[in-house]
Amino acid sequence: MSSGEERTMTEDGRYLIVSGRRWRATDPGIPAALRQELVDELMDARRLVRRDPETARPRVQDAKVALGERGDPWWEPTTGGQRVRLAAAIRVLLRHRRPDATICPSDAARVVGGESWRDLVDAAREVAAELAQQGDIVVRQHGADVDVATAAGPVRLARGPGWGDAAP
Repeated sequence: MSSGEERTMTEDGRYLIVSGRRWRATDPGIPAALRQELVDELMDARRLVRRDPETARPRVQDAKVALGERGDPWWEPTTGGQRVRLAAAIRVLLRHRRPDATICPSDAARVVGGESWRDLVDAAREVAAELAQQGDIVVRQHGADVDVATAAGPVRLARGPGWGDAAP
């Protein structure tokens, strides 16, 4: 989309119309700072498409899913769709931050759940456990790797030994 194209939002806020074509809008419930991280990662991935499409396309997909622009509609969430979005949000946020940085599972829950993010913290931890089992991420508590299923209290998520570029 170029800056000269006509853009309008549908009345319900679910779609953006650009030059007569309908595109799903970003989930408005995503907190601004997290939304900016997701958009920044999307733009980085799009710039990579010409040089390395095999790496870039899964990154674009993850960012679009995390933003709510692909996958189950954000205005009609399903349990399965939320889990897919949680996994995408975890990967995108870890990809966007420094390689040694960590995120909290609640960051992904905030992306997917908006104001009701607390309802998704347990699901975010479950999704983190699945990603950890695959080796894509590790779960840490006080700097040590832990099993999120048995860890009590706050945990942090980091890139794991199988990260590579952790495609979906």
